Amino acid sequence: MSGSTGSPEPPATTEEEPKSRAGRNLPAAIAVGVLLAAIALASLYWRIELFVLVIVAAIVVGTDEMASAMRGKGIRLSKVPLLAGAIVMPVLGFFAGPPQVMMGFGLLFLFTVVWRLLRNGVDDFVRDSTASGFVLSYAPLMGAFAALIAASPDGADRVVTFIVLSVASDIGGYAAGVLFGKHPMAPHISPKKSWEGFAGSVTLQVVLGAILFATILGSDWWKGALVGALMTVSATLGDFIESAMKRDLGIKDMSNLLPGHGGLMDRLDSIIPNTVVAYTLFALTLGL
Repeated sequence: MSGSTGSPEPPATTEEEPKSRAGRNLPAAIAVGVLLAAIALASLYWRIELFVLVIVAAIVVGTDEMASAMRGKGIRLSKVPLLAGAIVMPVLGFFAGPPQVMMGFGLLFLFTVVWRLLRNGVDDFVRDSTASGFVLSYAPLMGAFAALIAASPDGADRVVTFIVLSVASDIGGYAAGVLFGKHPMAPHISPKKSWEGFAGSVTLQVVLGAILFATILGSDWWKGALVGALMTVSATLGDFIESAMKRDLGIKDMSNLLPGHGGLMDRLDSIIPNTVVAYTLFALTLGL
């Protein structure tokens, strides 16, 4: 009577999506990354004004993701002013210039604070206003710096250099981390970031920086190597900032918009802080 034991059948196995050691669906992540890069390149070299629309779309989506993520912790952002800033700030950066960007930022910050006070009163006013100011600085303002890079005389080439170096930080860090990573940089913030991975990021960015400056930007190779090394630091700090936000909010990803990546902000975590750093370094090494 062994056939009547009633033991449950083993569950049917399902084929799982291929994941990397970083916990991502690597083929999907690569496909999404290639698609985003293609959109950016097409807009840059066809009509660079369209790149401003790409920036605006990315910052609008990213701002909305951050607002939704913070809402889960009870933080009420001034969403309408922030979305307005996501549109206005890159446009000011490309068509007006740095002084107008800073004036716009100041007025938008005042708008976000007053909006929050009039809509929700004094309860948690400082917390919510501070969070709104952080998001305004982290997304719309950084989008303005990306637009300022694009507005340079050789803006398309500078943007390509900026994007390549930002992405190279992830690629070099991932490859070296998977192959050699043993010593975590900041285990309480981002456990998968290792010193070996950081060394891989520095190496790749220094090499690519030197090549890009000597070729498409027509400048000294050593300037590109220096810019690449410094942008590794800012890209890594951007990763840490994003990881700290998600840990504080108790989430794994900002959203599930992009297969293999999570949310758009999860993809832009190293690119966003690199905008102001790249703009500054380009101004110092190449001129405005």
